[in-house]
Amino acid sequence: MNSPSSSRSFRDYALIWLKGMAMGAADLVPGVSGGTVALITGIYDELLGTIAQLHPRMVSDLFRNGLKATWKEANAPFIATLAGGILTSVALLSKLLHHLLVNEKEALYAFFFGLVAASVPLVAKTVANWKIPQIGLAVLGTAIAAAITSLPVSMGSDGHFFLAACASIAACAMILPGISGSFILLLLGAYGAVIGALKDFDVLRIGAIAGGAILGLLGFSKLLQKLLKKARAQTLALLTGFLLGSLQALWPWKKALSLLYTHSDGRETWSQTNAWPSAESADILLPCAAFALLGMLMVTGVSRLGSSMSTSTS
Repeated sequence: MNSPSSSRSFRDYALIWLKGMAMGAADLVPGVSGGTVALITGIYDELLGTIAQLHPRMVSDLFRNGLKATWKEANAPFIATLAGGILTSVALLSKLLHHLLVNEKEALYAFFFGLVAASVPLVAKTVANWKIPQIGLAVLGTAIAAAITSLPVSMGSDGHFFLAACASIAACAMILPGISGSFILLLLGAYGAVIGALKDFDVLRIGAIAGGAILGLLGFSKLLQKLLKKARAQTLALLTGFLLGSLQALWPWKKALSLLYTHSDGRETWSQTNAWPSAESADILLPCAAFALLGMLMVTGVSRLGSSMSTSTS
């Protein structure tokens, strides 16, 4: 692929870093996809193309063509900067998000509900022509995402192989707008173990998670890139449906159905279903509405910023 790295300024890379931080923060929360952030900030195609063209032969290219040429061929400045932003979020925000998920879950989910809701029309605008096939695919995508995010949470383990396998599956979802990699981890029963490994900096488990995620990304990105090249409007329509269908997973108010398991620190994980706010939660309605509005405003602002700098970051 033709790399734009040579024409980028320090400001461009600073913006890519910030976009990576936004992706990392999104991927830590079940129900939100880093792919959504990449799409609305204008780096989705480059991210997908960069990952898809990575190949083991680049190791031999390194010896044959040298570090500088191979670095440029792999579009490494872009992917390294983006990865740096993602890792920064993971390092700085994993404990905070873990705290918010336990203590301020309604407000946090309201924020991401607003973020994803505002993303739907932005992604829909990227579909060149909305015709019956595209509408049908959007409806299908909505149904698939709603069905996936309605599945019961499984009980998993914290074994290295299990975490690597779950990370591989979740990584495929991570680059799909509307399908949250963290939510897939939650469904597979691996989310608590992954967040715990990141929070405690468990090097062995983090290595297993990273290895599985890399394998999943490399394989699935090639398929997704081919779909976007051959049927872009149809693929984007399907992705729009994924976003719309994922909103049900982000509804802030839930009703507990049954206890699934108890964590080692005493926390309990319950299967849940959406519910209307109760009289007891009336005092949080206004804060949740404010956080949802904040999410919408942030998406609109980031989208406009990405559009204004599309020449330098695309």
